Amino acid sequence: MSVLISKSAREVNSLNVPPEEVKGTTLCINYGDQQINFVRSLRKSNANRVLIKVHPDCRVAVQAPSSASDRDVVGAVKKRARWILTQLKHFKEQMAYMTPRQYVSGEGHYYLGKQYQLKVQVETTGKQQVKLFRGVIVVTVRSKSPKKVRELLLAWYKERAKETFQKRLPEMLPKTLWVSETPPIRIRTMQTQWGSCSPNGCLTLNPHLVKASRDCIDYVILHELCHIAEHNHSERFYRLMNQVMPDWKAVKERLDRDASTIFNGV
Repeated sequence: MSVLISKSAREVNSLNVPPEEVKGTTLCINYGDQQINFVRSLRKSNANRVLIKVHPDCRVAVQAPSSASDRDVVGAVKKRARWILTQLKHFKEQMAYMTPRQYVSGEGHYYLGKQYQLKVQVETTGKQQVKLFRGVIVVTVRSKSPKKVRELLLAWYKERAKETFQKRLPEMLPKTLWVSETPPIRIRTMQTQWGSCSPNGCLTLNPHLVKASRDCIDYVILHELCHIAEHNHSERFYRLMNQVMPDWKAVKERLDRDASTIFNGV
């Protein structure tokens, strides 16, 4: 199983959006003078509740058990309409102020939840590299090339991710008593997932996760460790999550909210 990512609306068509959200039933409700469109899909776990998600790209996805009628689902969405509209307003405002990255000096780039200013310096004979120095991400290149700056930054993030995840995993293991051995970690860039857990317990983590705060990183690691015990998003899985990280829902919401910023221009 995996922790999914949502990206900005202009990128949705190029992503592997979960098929159930693409092929589900499209429904809508009216709340005051506003209309809320959403896609109903099947909730695969044994839970009977209707699950409502507002993604940063302003998609509203509703997962419901097969026993729930469309009328039941519409009723559930109406009860959360004010919350849905609040989330949509926030994400629309966030998208309005977002501009594509140019990979030039002065831009803000994230690392461990903090924003750092990018400084591109040219040294014709120097080593091309990235360093975090006095609160600035310094990228040294032989000639000004946004493509090369981006390439170096991505490689730097991948190295920092490997180092950070390897440090955080041992810190999380004492909370997951069902894990008897330290699972292997793979680093792989994924457009729709923060992480995943294979049937044999190997964790795959997205290097871009290193741009998020440490508690968000811990949440994703714990999420995947819980999948070692429970491979589905069942009630037992969520009981484990509540046990190992009582505030995981708030952390997840923050990670979902920041996904568009983290992936802007990547």
